[in-house]
Amino acid sequence: MGSRIQLLGLCSLFYLATFSFFVVNTLSERGDDSAVKGPQQQDFVECSERWLLLRKLIKVSLVAAFSPLKLRLGGSLQDKVVYGTEDYHKPCTPFVRKASEMFGFTQGCLPMHRWDELNNFFEKSGAKIIFGLNALAGKSIHSRSAEGPWNYTNAESFIRYTVGKKYTIHGWELGNELSGSGVGTSIDADQYASDLAALRNVVDNAYKEIEPKPLVIAPGGFFDATWFKEFISKSGKSLDVVTHHIYNLGPGVDEHLVEKILDPSYLDGEASTFKSLKDLLSSTTTGSATAWVGESGGAYNSGHHLVSDAFVYSFWYLDQLGMSAVYDTKTYCRQSLIGGNYGLLNTSNFLPNPDYYSALLWHRLMGRRVLSTLFSGTKKIRAYAHCAKQSKGITILLINLDNSTTVEADLRFDNTKSLWHRKMSDNSKMMKLPLHNAGQTREEYHLTPQDGNLHSQVMLLNGNALTVNSASDIPPLEPLYVNSSEPITVAPFSIVFAHLPDALVAPCS
Repeated sequence: MGSRIQLLGLCSLFYLATFSFFVVNTLSERGDDSAVKGPQQQDFVECSERWLLLRKLIKVSLVAAFSPLKLRLGGSLQDKVVYGTEDYHKPCTPFVRKASEMFGFTQGCLPMHRWDELNNFFEKSGAKIIFGLNALAGKSIHSRSAEGPWNYTNAESFIRYTVGKKYTIHGWELGNELSGSGVGTSIDADQYASDLAALRNVVDNAYKEIEPKPLVIAPGGFFDATWFKEFISKSGKSLDVVTHHIYNLGPGVDEHLVEKILDPSYLDGEASTFKSLKDLLSSTTTGSATAWVGESGGAYNSGHHLVSDAFVYSFWYLDQLGMSAVYDTKTYCRQSLIGGNYGLLNTSNFLPNPDYYSALLWHRLMGRRVLSTLFSGTKKIRAYAHCAKQSKGITILLINLDNSTTVEADLRFDNTKSLWHRKMSDNSKMMKLPLHNAGQTREEYHLTPQDGNLHSQVMLLNGNALTVNSASDIPPLEPLYVNSSEPITVAPFSIVFAHLPDALVAPCS
């Protein structure tokens, strides 16, 4: 089936750095090293057993492969954490399950020896750390509303301890899912802005002699246009990054997850959130905050086995990365690195799930500049294009959601006056890119499921299974080399990254 990929005019160019980044929940411990799990909370509590897994990751360099990688430490229980600094004059005890408490757990304490161990891991991995602070400290909760100012005393002591140890933190994020109507409870937008100003003062004072200072990030919740508008407006220059969470596929127990993933109209639904936040930030003149997806796992409550941890989820995941980039999202945080069915690494054997390899190819191939892209043909093709990363040309991502149609895609570019000196008639609106020079080739990476099974946990790259070796080394991600004069062939239920080094467009020069 012949189709056309149209790259539109230069005015649609955005600058961004959309790198996969993962949520790691590392906030509690138990003396018996056993996993702590509450009702549908298996991804929100970290214990000594999970910490041992993280230490093993260093040996296989699965984190370092994404360098520079952002790791967010946080989640639902971060707003019940206290920090066991020398100014905290109470026993530093872990979470205890208690059904009557919010999220089913009591308050828990992060001991400083655990924080030291984590920072040793962070330093070795080269990860950039985003730490989620307890935004409910000092507040009283009435009818699902948290009232009163933030008591930042314990958080300030923790931040100063971190500075004193010379640990590098990329950003301090205040609160988790407390925006709008909230999850568990909520904070009024005006009060949240006031609390954020307090955090900005704490960070500025603690890092007075240090540059660059960590980012101040909030609110890490689900997008509510009215709430976000007030919060952003009143936060002003206190706010560096606006984070929002996405679980647009619904609950993990939904038996129709695959149908949603394969439905282009359903996938398009999340574009309104990205656009609304982009427009809000563009219309706000009091600050220069940027947008991040602070957490996204597709389907909440751990996702769904053989969906979230299988090939089919890469359709949703890569589409989200491409779509968020179009709307100027600077970072996309995937829930999670380890934990639940939606972890990029299998929780039992630490081996990469298919989305790990999809994220790695995105990280290696898709550059910081985004080209507006239109696919003319079947609606089952999702198309995105960026300037290539650390190389010439462009990289195109094509996702085929159709189970039977093979697509052959040609590439054309609109508004050619900015790209060519070649004359065209006034009626001509598009022309082929100069891809037909003799001897020119492009690189293609074709991703398919093993045995054609969308629920397979084994991903094939150009027909070869992606598996780590006995030393847990990541396999080489080698492309196919294809003559640039040939159309890009996208098989049914497949994903193609195509790097075109000879597509020398002006935005990518």
